[in-house]
Amino acid sequence: MNQVSEELGLRDREHVFRDRRDAGILLAEMLREYGGSNAYILAIPAGGVPVAKEMARLLSLRLDVAIARKVQLPDEPEAGFGAIGPDDVLVLNDDLIKDARLTQDVIEKQVLKARQSVRWREEIFRQNQPYPDLKRKIVIIVDDGLASGYTMLAVIRFARERGASKVIVAVPTASERGAEMMLQEADEVYVLNIRSGPVFAVAEAYEHWNDVSDEEALSILQTSRSES
Repeated sequence: MNQVSEELGLRDREHVFRDRRDAGILLAEMLREYGGSNAYILAIPAGGVPVAKEMARLLSLRLDVAIARKVQLPDEPEAGFGAIGPDDVLVLNDDLIKDARLTQDVIEKQVLKARQSVRWREEIFRQNQPYPDLKRKIVIIVDDGLASGYTMLAVIRFARERGASKVIVAVPTASERGAEMMLQEADEVYVLNIRSGPVFAVAEAYEHWNDVSDEEALSILQTSRSES
């Protein structure tokens, strides 16, 4: 049975990383066996980009981005009942939909909003360039943290549909439930800091936390590409 690879000394601790760059350096060490391989790192913008940039630099791997957006609850935009990824991959939380008593009309409206957001952000981050050829490649999907996990699931399924030979999830921090859910669809899951409390917030793993703007993420990507 697959297990999540974690740093047991960081289990249930808060403020264990200085910032996303520090987290990326530590994750690179955890995945050092993939250094110099044919793997692609796919970062989920915007917060996943600074983490992934350090990993790509230290492991000498190709860096790209995969756009995914949560499907928001209509009255709670910070919460979601699923996600949409590249190639219009849709993942829904059926239990939450049932509990929230969402109608089909509401679901379709919120899915459309998420789909439009993905397309708009793909224009920003990918400038209408096609995704890389992932067939028979190892794909390492990176974000700055994992709460519910639905955006990550959408990218996992995208990589599968594109023919990846192995799909790996690598995040600095995750809820215990979210990390375990990844095992159902990813080949390997790496998490430095797993927290099992009733409430989980990605930001609590970092000493210095800020929202990463699209402009900042684009600048990091451009710097990474110029250095490679």
